[in-house]
Amino acid sequence: MTSTSFPLRRKLAVLPFVLLPLGAAAACGGENSKTSCDLNSCTVTFDRGVEASASVLGMKAELVSVQGETVTLRIGGRNVTVPVGDGQQQVEGIDVSVQSVTKDQVVVRISNNG
Repeated sequence: MTSTSFPLRRKLAVLPFVLLPLGAAAACGGENSKTSCDLNSCTVTFDRGVEASASVLGMKAELVSVQGETVTLRIGGRNVTVPVGDGQQQVEGIDVSVQSVTKDQVVVRISNNG
């Protein structure tokens, strides 16, 4: 065995851990939305005035409507209504909160609750 094989094996062993965050980010995506994900949660910025959706944490999340300070989302095929700010709802085993609403965008945080 050569002296370079040990460092090479160590680098190869570390490679999956280096690529893990890239895989987590690649699992997020959508239409008329931007996502930022880590292992347990995603922040989704939906564009308003268009059909907007994102694939996060293994399920589809869609912006349905905004009525004043209340946002309705469809997550995993179920509608959930969440107040803007400190409010939080649970649906399909995840926590959903609305961080902000502007005339152009809705920012939602979706996270595993378990």
